[in-house]
Amino acid sequence: QVQLVESGGGLVQPGGSLRLSCAASESIFSINPMAWYRQAPGKQRELVATITSGGSTNYADSVKGRFTISRDNAKNTVYLQMNSLKPEDTAVYYCFGLQARGYWGQGTQVTVSS
Repeated sequence: QVQLVESGGGLVQPGGSLRLSCAASESIFSINPMAWYRQAPGKQRELVATITSGGSTNYADSVKGRFTISRDNAKNTVYLQMNSLKPEDTAVYYCFGLQARGYWGQGTQVTVSS
């Protein structure tokens, strides 16, 4: 059973940056793909970014050019670098990994506000 633990959320002003981390309990070579989702209050959970074991990435249109997903296989960790944050990026961000079935982290709150 894979465990995913997110960290790095917090309160940031518009235009600021945050880096989220997702630490997996086992080698992320076997978890493919990995992804970040987010859920804002009153809205459905939406896909933000994905990364495959080969390093291919995809992004939601709303975050292209501002967010970057990456992975450190040696640390079994996936990151989401978020720049130029906007109030509409406020949400709980969840890490997701697929290995036979899907696994979710517990989520980390990101609040963008002045």
